[in-house]
Amino acid sequence: MTMPDSLSERARLGAEVRREVLGAAFVDSGKQQANSFTRNFIEFTQTQCWGNVWLREGLSRKTRSMLNLAMLAAMARWHEFEVHVRGALNNGVTVEEIAEILLQAGVYAGIPIASEGFRRADAVIREVAGGKAG
Repeated sequence: MTMPDSLSERARLGAEVRREVLGAAFVDSGKQQANSFTRNFIEFTQTQCWGNVWLREGLSRKTRSMLNLAMLAAMARWHEFEVHVRGALNNGVTVEEIAEILLQAGVYAGIPIASEGFRRADAVIREVAGGKAG
C-alpha cells in the first residue's frame, strides 16, 4: 500500500487498521468512554501509530504484533501488553508463538517479566477462547 499523503486519510486508514487489529468491541468501548481530553490521544495514535507505522509494508501485521508483545513485556507495560495479546491473536500469532516470545523476553528482560507476561497472556487467551485452556 502506498502511504496516503493527507493526514486525514492516514487517520481514516489508521482507524480501520486499529479496529481490525484490536477488535471492534475494544475500539468502540474506548471511543464511548472517551471525552474531549482523551479523544486527543485516540486521534494521535490513529494517525501516528496506526496510520503511519502500521500502514507501512516493511513488516507484516503478525510480525508487528510479535514485536509489540516483546517490547511491551520488556517494558512491563501490562495494560498495553494485554491489549496487544488480543491484537496478536487477531493477526494470526499463535498461542505457541506468544509463549516463545515470552520465553525470549524472560532471557533478555528477566524471569519476573516472563512470569507476569505468561500470567497476563493466559488470562487474555482464555478470555478470547471463551474460558478454554490454551
